[in-house]
Amino acid sequence: MVHIVLIFSFLIQYSFCFSQHTVIDSLLSILKTDSPDSNRLIQLNNISIEYKDLGIYDSAIYYANAALVLSNAIYKKSKDQKIKQSAKKSEASSYNTIGNIYSDQGNYPQALKNYFSSLRIRDSLNDKKGVGDSYNNIGIINDLKGDYPEALKNYFISLKTRESIGDNEGIASSYGNIGLVYSNQGNYPEALKNFLACLKIREATGDQESVADAYNNLGLIYDYQGNFSEALKNYNASLKIRESIGDREGIADSYNNIAIVYSYQNNYPEVLKNFLRCLKIYEELGNKAGIASTYGNIGMVYFKQKKYKEAEEYLLACKKLSKEIGYKDILKNAYSYLTKLDSATGNFKGAYENHKLYILYRDSIDNEETRKKTIQSQMTYDFEKKELATKAEQDKKDAVALADKKRQQIFFWFLAALAIAIGIIAVVIFRGLQQSKKAKRVIEIQRDEISEQKEIVEHQKLIVEEHQKEIVDSITYAKRIQYTLLANKQLLESNLPEHFVLFKPKDIVSGDFYWATEKSWQSTVNKEEKIKRFYIAACDSTGHGVPGAFMSLLNISFLNEAVNEKNILEPHEILNHVRKRLIENMDGGQDGMDAILLCIEKISLENELNSPLKREAGGIRITYAAANNSPAIIKNGNLISLDADKMPVGKGEKAAAFTLRTIEVEKGDTLYLYTDGYADQFGGPKGKKFKYKQLDELLVSISNLSANEQSEMLNQKFEEWKAWPDLDGKVRELEQVDDLLVIGIKV
Repeated sequence: MVHIVLIFSFLIQYSFCFSQHTVIDSLLSILKTDSPDSNRLIQLNNISIEYKDLGIYDSAIYYANAALVLSNAIYKKSKDQKIKQSAKKSEASSYNTIGNIYSDQGNYPQALKNYFSSLRIRDSLNDKKGVGDSYNNIGIINDLKGDYPEALKNYFISLKTRESIGDNEGIASSYGNIGLVYSNQGNYPEALKNFLACLKIREATGDQESVADAYNNLGLIYDYQGNFSEALKNYNASLKIRESIGDREGIADSYNNIAIVYSYQNNYPEVLKNFLRCLKIYEELGNKAGIASTYGNIGMVYFKQKKYKEAEEYLLACKKLSKEIGYKDILKNAYSYLTKLDSATGNFKGAYENHKLYILYRDSIDNEETRKKTIQSQMTYDFEKKELATKAEQDKKDAVALADKKRQQIFFWFLAALAIAIGIIAVVIFRGLQQSKKAKRVIEIQRDEISEQKEIVEHQKLIVEEHQKEIVDSITYAKRIQYTLLANKQLLESNLPEHFVLFKPKDIVSGDFYWATEKSWQSTVNKEEKIKRFYIAACDSTGHGVPGAFMSLLNISFLNEAVNEKNILEPHEILNHVRKRLIENMDGGQDGMDAILLCIEKISLENELNSPLKREAGGIRITYAAANNSPAIIKNGNLISLDADKMPVGKGEKAAAFTLRTIEVEKGDTLYLYTDGYADQFGGPKGKKFKYKQLDELLVSISNLSANEQSEMLNQKFEEWKAWPDLDGKVRELEQVDDLLVIGIKV
């Protein structure tokens, strides 16, 4: 039975391909005849489209370019404006076809270039339908690249243009595309609203391919909402239609979506079967975006089955191809999948690096700014739609008023013809005075209304400014509170004679903080020995700004509790206590901090000669514990990056006890504690990160300077890196990306 089905499937595909080749042969035979250039131009465009649908892209581009050459030749040699306009319209169609070909191949820069060329021509011809189609295609490319605000902006322009000419097919397409963007951003009510509007139009037109797409989109929403039975029902309905019409791209999409539903149900044989079907079609079509996405999906299936070797092979292929075509959304998923794989196989360094890249791409695609732009696009469209409706209503009223006015004038002149000349003159003069008075009154009313509106706007502006000032004042006051909890200057100077603290919050308040305290007690081993421990920490709480500041206050309180209330003395036990308290209080969240906690122990002897321990008075012992961030020490001009536990102080992938480590120091050594804010700052001639390697080299170069001079040099270099001049000498001032903290201690 399996063989029969495969043969039947092959016959259908062969029949479809044979049919299309027959069409191409027919078109080519017409092209060889001595037909007018206008007919040859039509045939060239049609042949290009047929080859594109077959996936023979080289031939498709060849004939589309031939159509471009011919349309330009017709335009230049013809003097008939209609023929010139027709040639330009054909040129726009050729650019659009080339854009479609590059889009199918995943070459998005070239696709956009040709779509914009088509748009410029269509706009110059006032071809509203073509303009709507071009904006829609540009939106699709931005959607595929993960630039959702730009995609949504173009989809709304397309929808507005199509509504202005009553293009129902185009309107349905725009609704579907807008629904997909909202779906990608997790706004399912808006997505569902647009998909249902699309389906209603599609069913009315009877376009089977479009109806299949609409069912597929509804399946996506049910899928995201966890209603898997409804999702499969809609996906299978879509697949059935796509198979009946031979839509290979659509069939691949349906297989992909069905596989995803089965993955939620852990039915891995069905998952792999459908993904491999999908991959085969994408490879035959040369669809790089589809291939990359499916590589990632297959990799995750093998990961869930703990087939790590096969999983790594597919996930690396997914990452490589996603980078090649610039598809951010798939690349983001690839880094997420590789993070999970590295964690499962014990490659924690790789997991950490891939997780950072996942966060970077996730935030660049879907952050607060993109959501604001999305809402702005929706509001702009709604406003303009209402404005058009209002204008249309007003135009209707104006037309009725104009017709009434004309009837009144006809009646007036009919009566005037029966009156004497002096009566006509008197009536005309009277009407002129009345109309002048009325117009003057209307102008006065409008002027008063404008004045009132101006006052309202100015009042609202003052309210907004006052609210903004109140918010800034509140955050500034919060800064004062936060700074009182940081290590005070007197405490630092009494324990660290030569040191510096470079502290630059990204916003008014900070998630980074530095903390210090001291403890003294009499030795229980030798009564003449007095032990004093000074603790100093450089910490990076989750987030920055107000959320980060709240986390820093919580972390400071738990550090104080550990040392001053619980009398926990060892750095690693202090971090263990803080982690425990964070997990107890954060209700399952993964917030916490990266930290370096240093303990400097000084021992003084009241009577050195009588001491059985024979320890030198004023002896120093330095221990530390580190979570993710590593301290550094410079000895004899060489920087050594010390060890750290690769886990946060808080809930994470790893929950082992923190390690107590000892630092061997000599006079002249310099210790550095820092967070990631300095190394992660973007700037320089290429707008890239500063990075730890360059920071380490900078610390070595300034380590022989005094503490104050080191702080000034670090601050100066940081500001210069942010404001690097372009090649033309113009300074680019980049925003600080994170809180910054560097502490230097000279021994």
